[in-house]
Amino acid sequence: MTERDRKLALFGGDKAVRDELPHFLNAAGRTFGAEEERLLLEALRSGCLSRNGGTFVHRLESEFAARLGTRHAVACSSGSAAVHLAVAALDPEPGDEFIVPPITDLGTMLPVIWNNCLPVFADVDRRTLTLDPDDVRRKIGPRTRAIIAVHLAGQPCDLDALAAIAREHGIVLIEDCAQAYWAEHRGRRVGTIGDIACFSLQQSKHITCGEGGIMATDNEEYARRAVLFADKAWPRESSALGSSRFLFLAQNYRLSELQGAVAVAQLPKIESVVERRRQAAEKLTARISRARGVSGPYTLPGTRPAYWLYMLHVDAKRAGVDAEHFGNALVAEGVPAWVRYLVDPLYCSPIFAEQKTYGTSGFPFREWGRQKFAKGLCPNAEKALSGVIAIHWNENYNDMHIEQIAAAILKVARHFAGEPAAA
Repeated sequence: MTERDRKLALFGGDKAVRDELPHFLNAAGRTFGAEEERLLLEALRSGCLSRNGGTFVHRLESEFAARLGTRHAVACSSGSAAVHLAVAALDPEPGDEFIVPPITDLGTMLPVIWNNCLPVFADVDRRTLTLDPDDVRRKIGPRTRAIIAVHLAGQPCDLDALAAIAREHGIVLIEDCAQAYWAEHRGRRVGTIGDIACFSLQQSKHITCGEGGIMATDNEEYARRAVLFADKAWPRESSALGSSRFLFLAQNYRLSELQGAVAVAQLPKIESVVERRRQAAEKLTARISRARGVSGPYTLPGTRPAYWLYMLHVDAKRAGVDAEHFGNALVAEGVPAWVRYLVDPLYCSPIFAEQKTYGTSGFPFREWGRQKFAKGLCPNAEKALSGVIAIHWNENYNDMHIEQIAAAILKVARHFAGEPAAA
């Protein structure tokens, strides 16, 4: 090994990752092929690109429900829209509360606010960054309507505990599975354990049609209301054209036939995509097992993650450096990553901390809010975020890619720990 190989790329050395890695923004990191091309062409030649009159979106819904193992699936325009369908399916009252984690995409809770309800933040398990059932229990109040459990980065939440809490209090459990296609909890797929599940078809997800989402449920009433909510509450089976056909306040979240065609072609690939991600993640975890101060993702017993991201944990005391500096060095070595992932919990956003919602009203927080959105609200989340690096993960990583990512992690770890470089 030369001196340039030993020296961090951050300081002018050669990068440990020498190959261009597959990425969700390039063809090498996606699974598009002849199937997608054929169905896209079929959709175009049909002359109808709207779900109303087309066949592909309806086909997506029926085939997705069958593959997941639920009675119903409702396609829509994004993963955020899928969460909105789940919230709207409950027909909540203004001021109702939804327990949410502080580490997630904003799309998990924007639908709650748009429905004039309140997200109530519960803290997380510092190992998994997913909801801590004990804190969820503490945060439930008389207006709590549902828990939204986010399977962050593909790691299933503690669904046994959360489902038990939901049953005990007579509230709904919504699973946000946007990052967790076909992850498993005690032999069951996430998305089949709660009352409603939400998936994303956005560009970076396990399968994609660019933008899109799917809500799944066994509940007939929830499914019917979700179908209506995604289409202006217009019952399409009715021939009436009067204004009375719009049954309640709703959105237009329709998915197009072009997106539906691509998503239908992607569906059979889910199992392979998830399994390849698992195998690659397990190889990396084994390869870095002796690195000082860093460790791979923590997996709850009885779960099989889907690895949307590979969450690398950094123990600053043992590593000799904090996660931010470690992550910056990793990125310089060529490892694609979000250093420290979200950086801050979402309650630090101006939407919450400054109540920037509807004009200057601060609604609905000033009307019904019971949390102060400021640092310290969820200490475990804040501590966990300060020590994690989110490495982009991909089903098309081969053994050489994994070896180079591992080499980068080991190189950076040895540097900051003051250990001699490997020969």
